[in-house]
Amino acid sequence: MLKIINVVGARPNFMKIAPVIEEMRRREGIEPLLVHTGQHYDESMSDSFFEDLQLPRPDINLEVGSASHAKQTARIMIEFERAVEQHRPDWVVVVGDVNSTMAATLVAAKMLVRVAHVEAGLRSRDRAMPEEINRVVTDALADLLLTPSRDADENLRREGIAAEKICFVGNVMIDTLFKNLERARSSPVLEKFGLKKGEFCAMTLHRPSNVDDRQTLAGILDALEVIQQRLPIIFPVHPRTRARIEEFGLQSMIARQPNLVLTEPMSYLDFLQLYSNSRLALTDSGGIQEETTALGIACLTLRHNTERPVTVTEGTNRVVGNDPEVIKREALLAMEQETVSGRLPEFWDGQAARRIVDAIERASLGE
Repeated sequence: MLKIINVVGARPNFMKIAPVIEEMRRREGIEPLLVHTGQHYDESMSDSFFEDLQLPRPDINLEVGSASHAKQTARIMIEFERAVEQHRPDWVVVVGDVNSTMAATLVAAKMLVRVAHVEAGLRSRDRAMPEEINRVVTDALADLLLTPSRDADENLRREGIAAEKICFVGNVMIDTLFKNLERARSSPVLEKFGLKKGEFCAMTLHRPSNVDDRQTLAGILDALEVIQQRLPIIFPVHPRTRARIEEFGLQSMIARQPNLVLTEPMSYLDFLQLYSNSRLALTDSGGIQEETTALGIACLTLRHNTERPVTVTEGTNRVVGNDPEVIKREALLAMEQETVSGRLPEFWDGQAARRIVDAIERASLGE
């Protein structure tokens, strides 16, 4: 019997772990446990995702809460060490690139428990992003690196990772996306905001590089003023972003934009229904770049780089930075295009979870 601890901590992790847990539970010989570090502790940012994604309730909740990167990582390590000591797993599975991912990997590696990293090998090459540090450290220590795209394999090879540790499995986020598209149609979110398919923009914004500097955030809001004159923008606001808007006194910029609609964070199914019916997505999130590519929806990424270049080279994503003039120009161009070019990348087929669990089983047998 393989005992496997699966670690989640923040909202993006839930979409990645849900199909993996489901696949593990279907197989004899695997005992999956779910550990929630509590990195995201707000109900609207965490708890609703368990219900939407039909995830089992966590076997263990470390409840570490919010703090600086160092304090949060340290708290996760202390509490996760206790969980590993108690359950003695054969594997720890970590997903994505949040603090929980790196912290759990450090603990498992020091305790000589094998680590499998789902979504390994992604690189923005921007060390100012905390997530990039988490990715590099996690991949350096993991025993099995499960990659979502071929460029990720090449990144790992260039960093000296042994070829036998690398396994291309495809993008597990797309498993969750395809599984839940039909379920999301029952969401009333379009009716709630009076929206029609293809006649609005969906937006997310939360990265420190965009929201923690007043001039940058004001510039993005200035660009939105032009865009919302053409299409309504529905903007579920991350708690961090809302706090900065208030701190910087930018409410008046929003008040003069009648078609910029700020909402509370949405559940997974509500937001899926929203952006899957949008004409254009504006985001600084990694996952939205992938999901819009899978759905053939134009996406503008408000960052200067992306760790998911396949969404640009093969998909529907364009990396435009946070200069307001560039955002306005690219958004207007995207809205004028009648068709969106792009194709589904290799292994973004809804079967990544099966390949992930196959790879873990093979590695367990030394194959």
